[in-house]
Amino acid sequence: MTEIHIVGTAHVSQKSIDEVHEVVDAVNPDVIAIELDPGRFAALKQQMKEAEDRENGILPKEEGKTEAPEVKSLLKGNFTLMLVQWILAYVQRKVGMNVGVEPGAEMKEAIKIAEERNIRILLIDRNINITLARFWGNMKFLEKIKLVWVLIRSMVGTDDETESIDTEMVESLTNPDMIELALAEFQKFSPTGANALITERDAYLAHGIINLEHSSFERAVVVVGAGHLPGISKFREHPETLPSMKNLNEMPKKYPWGKIIGSVFIAMFAVIILAIAFSGATDLLIWAIIYWVVLNGLFAGIATLLVRGHPLSAATAAGLAWMTSLNPFLACGWFAAIVEARMRPPTAGDFKAIAKAESIHDMFSVPLFKILLVAAAANIGSTIATFAFFIFLTPLLGVDLDMMKDILITGFANLWSFLTGWI
Repeated sequence: MTEIHIVGTAHVSQKSIDEVHEVVDAVNPDVIAIELDPGRFAALKQQMKEAEDRENGILPKEEGKTEAPEVKSLLKGNFTLMLVQWILAYVQRKVGMNVGVEPGAEMKEAIKIAEERNIRILLIDRNINITLARFWGNMKFLEKIKLVWVLIRSMVGTDDETESIDTEMVESLTNPDMIELALAEFQKFSPTGANALITERDAYLAHGIINLEHSSFERAVVVVGAGHLPGISKFREHPETLPSMKNLNEMPKKYPWGKIIGSVFIAMFAVIILAIAFSGATDLLIWAIIYWVVLNGLFAGIATLLVRGHPLSAATAAGLAWMTSLNPFLACGWFAAIVEARMRPPTAGDFKAIAKAESIHDMFSVPLFKILLVAAAANIGSTIATFAFFIFLTPLLGVDLDMMKDILITGFANLWSFLTGWI
């Protein structure tokens, strides 16, 4: 049996960095297991190399100006999840800047010690793409709305909690009582999100630790976030409750709810327009179509401008929203993003620039971030407009519900007579 020593850390804590060093010195392990997957491990290694180059006076290589991310391919994926991931990373960096510690510094310290002392490194965390896909895919719609709102507040600085975080507060994140309280709050905020980010990863990490425990190594130091310690302990005490690795690595099943809901609203719109047309209320029909076009264009265009999209991108969203909102397989945000990419082309260095952004201004100055933000904003604006059309249809047209009901009944009756007349 391998002797296991677990270090619970806060990812932006100087105390955690020191504790990693102290435990490794005391244990002298022949393996160090860390809460990273291969992708994040490679990213941290690259950051460490760049930091070392700066110390040695080696200038970074010039980013290729002509190479750029393929915007169309990014739009085909879940670009909203990508935005959420970037904003989450930004908020963590913001906390790190407040306390003077770079996020992931304790993991870098573990990697550095292992390489200096020729100690084996094991990566025991789940692939970040699977975790985020399960996190976002399993969250309920209202949970997603709440999360995005909280992230936006934190990002633009209206949430004073992020600004007021100090070193003492961060160190308290390794306190068991604080951990239980934080986990309980997140469970209330988003039960399904907490399951993917915390419980499932507790299980995944526990699998790795249990396997390590039964390996041929003599002594092992395991470096994980303090928030995972309670869950890991429970799974190690009751391994029969562990879900299988196959289940933990499954991508969430995707149901096209957006297309289904969109199709329902489009069908409702078509039925209403058709009924008004057959009722003989020509003026009402014309104004209903005008309101549909104006509302979609107005909301999509303004939403694009609110995220500082290019005026031509906003004009594209405004001009196409009424049409794309009638097709669940198209989105005005896609076209607005393509125009944004033409007006403000992304570069090969955009991903790195997003990862290094230290302020909201820095984030918005990166073309790739702006492009995907424009796509999301235009789509959200058009969606809000669709709901607004049905909610405010009768007030906008100057008719009451009884009058609208009579018009629709007359229209449906005339439509039925028209259809049965062909039989």
